[in-house]
Amino acid sequence: MAENNVPLRDFDEESDTDSETELLIRRDVRTASFAAASSSIKSNSKNNSRGRHRKSSTGYSGVVNSSSGGGGSFLGNLFGHSLGSAAGQIRYRNERSRERAKYSNSSSSSSVSKLAQLTQTSAGGSAVAGSAASGPSGGAATGVGDSAGVASDLGNGTHSTVIDPENGSATVFYQNNRRRSKGRSFGSICKLCLCSCWRKWFRPRELRARTVNLGRVNTEKFPPNEIRNQKYNFITFLPLVLFEQFRFFLNLYFLLMALSQFIPDIRIGYPYTYWGPLGFVLMVTICREAVDDLRRHQRDHEVNSQKYKRLSATNGSGYEMVPSSKLKVGDVIIVEKNERVPADLILLRTSDRSGSVFVRTDQLDGETDWKPRLAVPYTQKLSRDSELHSIDASFYVEKPQNDIHSFIATFCMTDGSEDTGLSVENTLWANTVVAAGTATGIVIYTGCETRSVMNNSQPRSKVGLLDMEINGLTKVLFCAVLGLSLVMMMLKGFGGPWYRYMFRFVLLFSYIIPISLRVNLDMGKAFYSWQMQNDSNIQGTVVRSTTIPEELGRISYVLTDKTGTLTQNEMVFKKIHLGIVSHDADTFHHIGHIIQKLSGNIMQQQQQQHQQGSVSSSSSGESNTATKPIMFAGNRMRRPEGWREWEAVRALALCHNVTPVSDEEDNRSVSTASTVTGGNNSPTKSVINIEAPGSTDTEHQYQAASPDEIALVKWTEQVGLTLIARDLNTMTLQVKTPSEDNDILLHYQILQLFPFTSESKRMGIIVRESKSGQITFYLKGADVVMSSIVQYNDWLSEESGNMAREGLRTLVVAKKVLTEEQYSDFEMRYNAARLSITDRVAKVAAVTESLERELELLCLTGVEDRLQENVRPTLELLRNAGVRVWMLTGDKLETACCIAKSSQLIGRNQGLHVLRSVKTRTDAHQELNSFRRKQGHALVIEGESLEVCLQYYRPEFLELATASPAVVCCRCSPTQKAQVVALIQKHTGKRTCAVGDGGNDVSMIQQADAGVGIEGREGRQASLAGDFSIPQFSHIAKLLLIHGRRSYKRSAALSQFVIHRGLIITTLQAVFSAVFYLSSVALYQGFLMVGYSTLYTMFPVFSLVLDQDITSETAVTYPELYKDLSKGRSLSYKTFFIWVLISIYQGGVIMYGALILFVDEFIHIVAISFSALIMTELIMVALTVRTWHRLMVLAELFSLALYLISLAVLHEYFDWEFIWSYDFLWKVSLITLVSCLPLYIIKFLRKKCSPPSYLKLS
Repeated sequence: MAENNVPLRDFDEESDTDSETELLIRRDVRTASFAAASSSIKSNSKNNSRGRHRKSSTGYSGVVNSSSGGGGSFLGNLFGHSLGSAAGQIRYRNERSRERAKYSNSSSSSSVSKLAQLTQTSAGGSAVAGSAASGPSGGAATGVGDSAGVASDLGNGTHSTVIDPENGSATVFYQNNRRRSKGRSFGSICKLCLCSCWRKWFRPRELRARTVNLGRVNTEKFPPNEIRNQKYNFITFLPLVLFEQFRFFLNLYFLLMALSQFIPDIRIGYPYTYWGPLGFVLMVTICREAVDDLRRHQRDHEVNSQKYKRLSATNGSGYEMVPSSKLKVGDVIIVEKNERVPADLILLRTSDRSGSVFVRTDQLDGETDWKPRLAVPYTQKLSRDSELHSIDASFYVEKPQNDIHSFIATFCMTDGSEDTGLSVENTLWANTVVAAGTATGIVIYTGCETRSVMNNSQPRSKVGLLDMEINGLTKVLFCAVLGLSLVMMMLKGFGGPWYRYMFRFVLLFSYIIPISLRVNLDMGKAFYSWQMQNDSNIQGTVVRSTTIPEELGRISYVLTDKTGTLTQNEMVFKKIHLGIVSHDADTFHHIGHIIQKLSGNIMQQQQQQHQQGSVSSSSSGESNTATKPIMFAGNRMRRPEGWREWEAVRALALCHNVTPVSDEEDNRSVSTASTVTGGNNSPTKSVINIEAPGSTDTEHQYQAASPDEIALVKWTEQVGLTLIARDLNTMTLQVKTPSEDNDILLHYQILQLFPFTSESKRMGIIVRESKSGQITFYLKGADVVMSSIVQYNDWLSEESGNMAREGLRTLVVAKKVLTEEQYSDFEMRYNAARLSITDRVAKVAAVTESLERELELLCLTGVEDRLQENVRPTLELLRNAGVRVWMLTGDKLETACCIAKSSQLIGRNQGLHVLRSVKTRTDAHQELNSFRRKQGHALVIEGESLEVCLQYYRPEFLELATASPAVVCCRCSPTQKAQVVALIQKHTGKRTCAVGDGGNDVSMIQQADAGVGIEGREGRQASLAGDFSIPQFSHIAKLLLIHGRRSYKRSAALSQFVIHRGLIITTLQAVFSAVFYLSSVALYQGFLMVGYSTLYTMFPVFSLVLDQDITSETAVTYPELYKDLSKGRSLSYKTFFIWVLISIYQGGVIMYGALILFVDEFIHIVAISFSALIMTELIMVALTVRTWHRLMVLAELFSLALYLISLAVLHEYFDWEFIWSYDFLWKVSLITLVSCLPLYIIKFLRKKCSPPSYLKLS
């Protein structure tokens, strides 16, 4: 049967919004009911097959009427009416609304007829058209004819059958109870409201492509252009701060204890003994968080308030000054030289006629290269900025994303006269800086949709490892409280209201978990931060997060940026090798003398070429000047002295992408576009000056895509060949002569320019000398690719290796003289390759490589990226301290390798393994196996290869990388940097420290356990985002080895002593309760309990923050001592249980001693035991101190004096006559001696027999 092959549709569940019940019954021969119905189907199959081809004029097969047929069961009626034309499928479904929508848009008569049939069927429930027969079979027979429809009553509803003419399926509509439907509808409305509110308020914003109008108002809403680093707002501040505090078990426990004091039956003592310490802790925390967040708000407000010029058609001056937070998508703004770009822009116009502008992107990707950006050609042709409002155009831009290296958009005129594709070269991303001139752009992304913000992660609340360890210890103490209370109840018996007694015991022993622990730790952290900021050896250090200073004492991995962190962003030309002679800074002046000597020959040759050019231009024949060789380009045997120096210097002066900019020209270009109020003092400006040694005020200023090229051109100027002018098509050099009035100008025409790429690792240029017409191809690049391009030589490989070992960035320079025929042939093939639709890149590369054969080697240069001060000894200190250093940079692989060697990030005896470019899983497997065989080698890997390795072999790669002595990750995006930090944390469980100075380092800094920002030449963004801020990288060693060590050691000792203080008084209470008939009565009432942890012992205990085990000089001289800190031995379960045993011993001695020695009254027990307790605590502090400070002595004496005054004043707790008796004195002295003397003996013996490592050094 053909109809059985029609696919069945499943409906999983009933829809709450439907007014009918949905039911699907499949054809199943195994069910008895279906088998019973199949006989009637078979008997009518012939009629059914005939009827399927007879359609009414409306195109619908009909609606079957069975209202008069009363026999048969529900399934019988159901199958009888529907299966005559169906595919074995029956559906109860409310599809009226769908069908109405389906046919309502159609104007055909058939559609109207179908809609009418549906409406009649659902409304009336009776036959509308055609003849009908009663009974199942009759209904079926009639239904396949031209009849319209039938309805049948079933229970409390009716059903209607509609037959689809396309596939023959039958749909049954069953009218259910309307009252139940209305109830469901009300619930559905409530659910819809809640869901819509949730989606509106909490779901992530949907990013979508957009059309930005130029010259018209943009009505679509987008995020505000605000920078927000605040953690809280006015509403969420208190709830979030309290949540963060009570997330710690310690605070939550004391909150429950304090709340229990409102219940009279279990109240013990005075409520202020519980609420006072807890309230003080919360108040300190709330005030600290409020101050920190207020500072963040002020910093955000400062950035958001920076003023920019926005073009205005209504304002008389043509523009208006607006803060960056008020900028919107579609605004056209002007960005001046050295001014930060406030939002993502498409570049419309520049002050340069060519439409180009250079930007610094170091805040975005960490690269110091100046990158060229191009304006939209159509808008650049406009004569004034004000004409931008008069054109009717729009930009269709892609949805926001975090890829800073790609962009897709289209510029189009409304009338269709202009349609231009745009790329990343036409954009100015937020947080980049315009390097020269002015730029006019239209805002396309604002606020959280900008590339820079999308590459930053949200700041997280960092919790130190020490805090988590203490939190775990408090849980152990809580279990001890419950266990001790349970033991007391077992001894007492569970008769009566035992749970009330149980809770009272829990309250009595609650001092085993001291609330003052949080107070002491927070105050200690504030003191450590103050010490860091006031250390004269690391001046300029700022602690922005006072919650994690101890983390600096347990760092295992330091992840650092390169540009601006390890280096100063200053390139210095150090060495040039000409094959037979090498020159450095001491002999550069010899090259200058050679250039001056040759200037006369150059002038003479120019005059000859000028005369030849005049003769050839007057003749009718073809000029032959193009084939005449320029100076020294002929037979090598006849080349005069100095030709190597001249050719090398000229090649360096021509083969680059540098543009000279004088201050006068730059100021003029700025003024023509109007100037921002404030000039160079504008807070949005960040100036970077790149100068070579020996530069003067009369030298030219240069802008380029690479600081290396600026260093080379600066050097050629220093030796006498100066680049004085350049545009897109020409270049002019000035040769210095002995007579400054007769300097020679050399003019060149730029024919082709091949920019540097990370794949080719070289850049080239083809120029034509204007006078002689000679065409020369210059090429420079890395030695690894140039060695196979240049002619055979025996010195390049050796000398490049020597320079690399010195940490210099090497470049090989070569040239090739071309004839007119050669160049014409190349130009034709090159242009054809550039117009190719398929494999354009490969074809262009192939044509270019055909030119790169048998080039003449001119020279090898070495440029140094000047390191920050004391970088080498700092990295060596960290390596000796057991800290592994990773360098994460967005720079090129070759540059990263040079800096890794020059900074000695890689040890002298360590090899360097460069992971080749990895694209597939097989490549990753081979490269990781290759690296596994090289033990002790440092690893260098690119960002793309890192992604592939993490995708397929994450555990294996992390195991190899974390075991490597050093790792260099280059071409890393900001997001990748944060991912690397997170992977190290998850894989090793060790503490990490991230150091950076640019906006591209913010995500890494926020992800690390301790983030350190350097306030340098790349701005303050990293400094503001870090937990700590330092002026230079070398301070990181003292920050970790000295302050980190002290903070961790002091906090560990302080926390354990505070726990000991709570344990000993809990032991006293437990012994007292056990002796006095297991009564749940407090031993020390009221003020004694509060004074014990505040007035009497707080100052000596807190004075432990002044303690130090070694001096600063020892910590720096022996960095190996730092290795022990990462093991966490200063605060561990071993040391914790040692202090527990000490507390139990001392508490037992004091309590039993007081019980044994007291004679008359109970108050004497309190006086003896409490006095012995205070004296024991003061002596224990003295035993714990390793290096005495005068404030420690003062704290001990002050606390002792306070207690003696209390003995004389607090008559409620102490018997005055007994206090002044001789019995009180000797009893307290004896108990104190027994509790402390054994511990002193043990400490003395341990110090002699098994001293710690730092004592061996002293």
